[in-house]
Amino acid sequence: MGAINPVVSLTAEGDIAILSVNYPPVNALSQQVRAGIIEGVRQAIGDAAVTAIVLICDGKTFIAGADITEFGKPMLAPNLVEVEDAIEGSPKPVIAAIHGTALGGGLELALCCHYRVAVPSAKCGLPEVNLGLLPGAGGTQRLPRIVGVEQALDMVTSGRHIDARTAQAAGLFDELVAEGALRASAIGFARKVIAEHRPLRRVRDLDDKVAAARGKAEVFEAFRKANAKKFRGFLAPEYNIRAIEAAVARPFDDGLAVERQLFTELMAGTQSAAQRYVFFAERQVWKIPDVPDDTPTIAIKKVGIIGAGTMGGGIAMNFVNLGIPVTIVETKQEALDRGLGVVRKNYERSTKSGKLTMADVDHRMQLFTGTLELEQLADCDLVIEAVFETMEVKHDVFGKLDRIVKPGAILATNTSALDINQIATAVKRPEAVIGLHFFSPANVMRLVEVVRASHTSKSVIATSMQLAKKLGKVAALVGVCPGFVGNRILYARSQQANAMVMEGAMPWDIDKALYDFGMPMGPFAMSDLAGLDLGWIATQSTSSTIREVLCEHDRRGQKTGAGFYDYDEQRNAKPSPVTEQIIRDFATRSGRPQRTISEPEILERCLYAQINEGAKILEEKIAIRPSDIDIVWINGYGWPVYRGGPMFYADTVGLAQVVAKLEDYGPKLGKDFTISPLLQQLAAAGKRFQDVK
Repeated sequence: MGAINPVVSLTAEGDIAILSVNYPPVNALSQQVRAGIIEGVRQAIGDAAVTAIVLICDGKTFIAGADITEFGKPMLAPNLVEVEDAIEGSPKPVIAAIHGTALGGGLELALCCHYRVAVPSAKCGLPEVNLGLLPGAGGTQRLPRIVGVEQALDMVTSGRHIDARTAQAAGLFDELVAEGALRASAIGFARKVIAEHRPLRRVRDLDDKVAAARGKAEVFEAFRKANAKKFRGFLAPEYNIRAIEAAVARPFDDGLAVERQLFTELMAGTQSAAQRYVFFAERQVWKIPDVPDDTPTIAIKKVGIIGAGTMGGGIAMNFVNLGIPVTIVETKQEALDRGLGVVRKNYERSTKSGKLTMADVDHRMQLFTGTLELEQLADCDLVIEAVFETMEVKHDVFGKLDRIVKPGAILATNTSALDINQIATAVKRPEAVIGLHFFSPANVMRLVEVVRASHTSKSVIATSMQLAKKLGKVAALVGVCPGFVGNRILYARSQQANAMVMEGAMPWDIDKALYDFGMPMGPFAMSDLAGLDLGWIATQSTSSTIREVLCEHDRRGQKTGAGFYDYDEQRNAKPSPVTEQIIRDFATRSGRPQRTISEPEILERCLYAQINEGAKILEEKIAIRPSDIDIVWINGYGWPVYRGGPMFYADTVGLAQVVAKLEDYGPKLGKDFTISPLLQQLAAAGKRFQDVK
């Protein structure tokens, strides 16, 4: 006994063999780990002195899933199923000793052990659905046999981790043992199994929990119906459900065959490719070529927020949630009181779901200091302004901050579109100025566009990126241009949507096409939600756009019960004959002929215009990578993750096809529309955006 290979070892404590995995950082199931476990089991079985085997991992966790470095490569022998067969078929009991997380293949492996013990802090789950897959090594067949069909359905379709006590109550863990005593306790449990002559309990042979759902199709239909909105557009949740249906209705080996077939279909499909791409893109987005990991950062111990409105209050909550005190500034006491009142209500709402207690709410509110004086921000390490979106106002605020805030602090703007280089001219320390564009509602949305201005220091960039990660956000570093990455691409889509309304499409036609594509809502439904009167001034209205005419008719969106759509008391939308007539009349006055526009044209003009704008953003080096653009659109605008973002989607369509269609539409796209030279070059060379380095 001893080292089997560099990452797996076999030792003995009396008659108990200890099979240890040590493959930092998460003991992933690499080829060496798989081979080492099989060899360790073989040696332990062949040793007459060994009565039982404990499978345990060094470091911070049990096996936390597949080795991501092997993704997309041919699987080297042995595969995971062969490892599972070796464990499950062992004539000596194998006990999994679990700490940290047992995820994906790690949990599937543990389910092949005859018993499982865990520390109370352990968690487990099957998160493959998040990669557009299902557990492909028996997870969908064994899990319902041990935890029951309802629990298994929830776990495999959500990817959610469950805690150790929940796992024990469901039958997944046989015993919870003391923290810090896992090895000794697992050995003790193994000895108890031997002393009590317990059987080799194979999960595959259990039947009572799946039998309870056998012949009850309504169990699955009810689950589908309850989750229809959440699963919309995704293949993987449905395939996971079908695999568990097979576990209930078929013998184990037949169910395994169904699972394998479904897994193979998903693995070969575009959705899983997109979701795996996004998995890596979310890791790549933090890597900034000219800002190394060891760049010095600024300690952020106190934050100032200017503006207690929806954005300012939401931004502030992110920092308070981390325990960082926030001073929030308003110009009037009633605005300040209203803003802090909204924050408290947001927190109190979380007590109803059990996420917070009232004591938690009180503690967090104590971290807020409300004031009407900018001077109270003097000792802040970071100040973020979230004031009215005009250059004049922001320039004035930054000029005052420059005179008040201590040297070395970061001065950030939450502007969604304005020129940050121009904002920075208001200060004598432009290296301290950066954009932190939070998306609304800022306490919920994951995305932050970190906007690098011409003189922003690397230290300020590194601090901002690290801080976003601590806040639980996804941050993309972008450059300065009107609208940055997200809103600039949104504007390109809006131009086409508005143009098609003038040509004969109705707002609900366009919204439906984009909703059916997978977007959470279309541009006109989004405008109604935000309010059509944003930026509209009644005394200056000239009926020059459809939006202005709607506002003049007091159709200002959901809040007035009418906008592009008509709304009932529950804010359910329906197409509006009033809006349709307004649009027809407006088009007639404009001399624009009307026609029927097909759904393919709607999608192509909207989506391909976005792709084209993304290509221009890459040419101008506003974004570092195509995948960063995709991360912005997935996390900030609800682009369906199973389509991988606009740039990945373009690759699936084929760039030559995108260019050809844009050329076909020609003048319809607008007199100022031009096709990106980068897009044309890549298309001509038969390349993809993923080839851009």
